[in-house]
Amino acid sequence: MPDAVSSRPLRSAQLALIAVAAAFLLAVIVLAAWVGVRAALAYGELREVESSARTAVDLIADPAAAAPHIADVADHAASARDLTSDPLWRLAEGAPWIGPQLSAVSTIAAAADDVARDGLLPLADVASAFSADAFRPVDGRIDTAIFTEIAGPARAGADTVAAAAASVSALDDTPLLGPVRSAVDEVATLLDTGATATDALARAATLLPAMLGASGERTYLVAFQNNAEWRSMGGIVGAMAVIRTADGRIELTGQGSSSDFRNFGEPVLPLDPEIERIYETRPARYIQNVTQVPDFTVGAPLAREMWLRETGQSVDGVITTDPVALSYILEATGPVELPTGDVLSAENAVALLLNDVYARYEDPRAQDAFFAAASAAVFERLAAGAADPATLISALGRAGDQRRLLLWSAVPEDQAVLADTTLAGTLPAGDDDTAAFGVFLNDGTGSKMDYYLTADTRLAWQSCTADGRGAADAPLTLDVTVTNNAPPDAATSLPEYVTGGGAFGVPAGVARTVAYLYLPEGYALSSATRSDGAGFGGGSHAGRQVMVFSSDLAPGQSVTATLTVTPDGGAGAASASAAVTPTIDANRPTIVVAGCGGA
Repeated sequence: MPDAVSSRPLRSAQLALIAVAAAFLLAVIVLAAWVGVRAALAYGELREVESSARTAVDLIADPAAAAPHIADVADHAASARDLTSDPLWRLAEGAPWIGPQLSAVSTIAAAADDVARDGLLPLADVASAFSADAFRPVDGRIDTAIFTEIAGPARAGADTVAAAAASVSALDDTPLLGPVRSAVDEVATLLDTGATATDALARAATLLPAMLGASGERTYLVAFQNNAEWRSMGGIVGAMAVIRTADGRIELTGQGSSSDFRNFGEPVLPLDPEIERIYETRPARYIQNVTQVPDFTVGAPLAREMWLRETGQSVDGVITTDPVALSYILEATGPVELPTGDVLSAENAVALLLNDVYARYEDPRAQDAFFAAASAAVFERLAAGAADPATLISALGRAGDQRRLLLWSAVPEDQAVLADTTLAGTLPAGDDDTAAFGVFLNDGTGSKMDYYLTADTRLAWQSCTADGRGAADAPLTLDVTVTNNAPPDAATSLPEYVTGGGAFGVPAGVARTVAYLYLPEGYALSSATRSDGAGFGGGSHAGRQVMVFSSDLAPGQSVTATLTVTPDGGAGAASASAAVTPTIDANRPTIVVAGCGGA
């Protein structure tokens, strides 16, 4: 009997424990079901965010058309944040294994909501009042008030996107499952791209009113680079023009040619001793060579000073572009008829301006006159408002991304806005995540043979860590291959102006290339080889080691230079990039990028 009595409390305790365990299990099941359902709903909302965002991006050149889709992004992002921020979700984030996955999802949802609510919606509210036609010149004048109204919301939006990008990038992806890690990486990349784009918009909205003369007259020297004769930034400076802006009105006030300029004998401005040791003094003595140093903040002041000494006119800034960028602009203007009777179009601009003209005109001054007529005709079309604004905005953006459109201002406030953008044309800069090379090509033939040359750049790591970074002491390899694709009989079939006719000691038909290869900061050279067995020169510039090689290639020949570098300490970067001289080929990348383990 006592045993039966004493067993009652024991059974009661067991029942109580079972009840507690059952309640706990039920709570876990309910919590899991609650979180699971909300996770599925949040996933759907984030997919809608992605869909609406892609549509908005496709229409971004027409702000009024993009605005409804931005509103959709905001609605779905807010729903995703609500679904991933209640107390039960926060509790589940503390659980092992599943917790980090949920935390990553909630961070993404919060970032999307912040971007949409505080970044895109205010900007869309302002921009929706304008159609793309609002950016079209009327009687040669652009209404600068448009940019002034957008500037504030654009800067607020850019700061919000940058903060969201930082929050996602700060996530520790070590405990994340593959699909979640991939999603985080994808969102991080998207936000980084968005941060760059919104920052560019904010800077443009701040800069353009001043550039367009809203607060006083401005003048700019426009230098057209000739990609048929390579220089580091694209090509030699050939034709030039001066544009004047005042109260949004843009006028072409003068034109010139590099053939009008003399050798100044002594540098027009002092060069940094490091630059002079690599490039000598030519960039500071010849207008054709101001784009030889791969830093537009060095070359543009030289061009400005040379224009002042040659013409007596002081300009407020220097802009440079090339015929490939001009072909993009012609997509917006449509074909333009020239005084010669030629029709310049997006399809024929590069061939006509960089090759055909030399077969037609032997006199360089006649060639320059043709270039001047072409640039004036396109400018007149733009000033008349004949270009489709959305297509023009896209064309200028594409040219800027490819470093075919560069801008330097002598006004310190304007230059500060340009700093750190692709338009500034500075040396490629890396960071802890990116190892940045520079591949800068220059013609040594004294001719236009580079119309027939190609340059291919490849990047790859020897080995990578589990988290996708270059392994410590494992080489990162840069391969640069230059090929002469001229016809076999180039020496006789091409005009002497194109081949150089044996000038500078280079036989007709042979192309001489001088390449300057900038190594990434924080990396040391392990080896440097060439397929032809020849060697390298070198130097340093702005803390970067520079490897220099020269090659003479007959038609059909090629040469490959291979550099391997290793990080100075610890693991390498997660990606590598190489800024490459823009050539005549619009489809050949001017920025080559490789993630660790791939090329």
